[in-house]
Amino acid sequence: MKKILIVDDEVSFRQHLSHLFIRRGYQVLEAQNGKETLDIIQDTPVDLVLLDIVLPDLDGIEILQKLKEQYPDIQVIMMTGNATVENAIASMKLGAYDYLIKPFDLEELNILVERARELTQLKRESEIFKRERDKKSKFEEFVGSSPQTKAALDLVQKVAPMNSTVLITGETGTGKELIAKAIHRYSPRRDKPFIVVNCSAIQDTLLESEMFGHEKGSFTGAIKSKRGLVSVAQSGTLFLDEIGDVSQGFQTKLLRFLESGDYRPIGSTQTFKSDVRVIAATNKNLQKLLIEGNFREDLYYRLNVINIHLLPLRDRMEDLPELVEYCLKKTCYRTGRCISKISKAAIALLESYDWPGNVRELENVIERAVILCNTTEINPADLPIDIRNQSKLSEIKDDDKSLYTIEKEHLLNTLKELKGNKTLTAKTLGITKKTLYSKLRKYGLI
Repeated sequence: MKKILIVDDEVSFRQHLSHLFIRRGYQVLEAQNGKETLDIIQDTPVDLVLLDIVLPDLDGIEILQKLKEQYPDIQVIMMTGNATVENAIASMKLGAYDYLIKPFDLEELNILVERARELTQLKRESEIFKRERDKKSKFEEFVGSSPQTKAALDLVQKVAPMNSTVLITGETGTGKELIAKAIHRYSPRRDKPFIVVNCSAIQDTLLESEMFGHEKGSFTGAIKSKRGLVSVAQSGTLFLDEIGDVSQGFQTKLLRFLESGDYRPIGSTQTFKSDVRVIAATNKNLQKLLIEGNFREDLYYRLNVINIHLLPLRDRMEDLPELVEYCLKKTCYRTGRCISKISKAAIALLESYDWPGNVRELENVIERAVILCNTTEINPADLPIDIRNQSKLSEIKDDDKSLYTIEKEHLLNTLKELKGNKTLTAKTLGITKKTLYSKLRKYGLI
């Protein structure tokens, strides 16, 4: 329902306007001073405020300023019986929708109120649309609806608005950089740079220069001064990929930077400060590296403020059908060759494969299948031979019906033999328990 707040210390005038807008379908709230106004708006969202400039406790201009600071989408129409040019100018500068001098024409007021309310609604709808669009774009490449995937994305949304350091762990190809980008896009730093540093791809002797910069002549080959990436990423996010590969010497310098934000370019005597959020990722077991003495304990705890662990694809096979569909659309967009269907037999082969390369490997397999497919549907013959050979279903013929039937019967028979023990069934079949449940749901067995 349309809501309007009328603020005026004259009871009769306030009630007269209240009756007018109630007849026009508004829900009307009233306040006689500035304190009541702020209390009401804090508890009840309104579309529009009719605000008298002269009030017993607070000046109307002061109230307008507070309203626009705290609730910028609410439109405010100022009213006064003592018009001054200064007040009119001050009101409009602070964001008032309009300025009316008492007595005013009620029909003119009604038209003005309707326009202002429509503007409020438009701004709110625009903000809702923007939030939904941003929410979709943040996670559009991280596909899946399994409990594990949802838990990871929920954690992203919780930590993104904070400034804490995040450590993302998981096997190669699980989407660690996608998660880092999602954290950045969902953070207050989203309009600032997102800089990726692949620590394993840069020689250790050059990594310090890349990160913190150097002065001209500070070492052989330094023919000119160079800004470091911590400077380039100022106020943004620095993503340190494969952090487990850096040397202990660089670990010491990185720890100092993380603790203070201070850094010194190679060859410089001047200390600089950079405000960046650091997100690190690794496919290695850092705790094992700690025990072996190859990773600093203090750096580990400084990086591991928030940990997001991404499971390998083989442990979240419920996501595979959605991932396949996403990869098909992505390949279609990139290559212009659109194959939108994949046979049950091909899906079954993909589900029975262990995916050592995780989602990255799946993307490559689907792209290859789309390119080589000679029909409108991807079949087992279009998949790489290593998947067909290593698949637990490789000896089953590539006929949709027989493959579907044979696997279903095999699952049923194994379950019966093991008296419904799903843990033992999964172990016997050589698959994870999650994959077993996924197949049982697929065949309507649970």
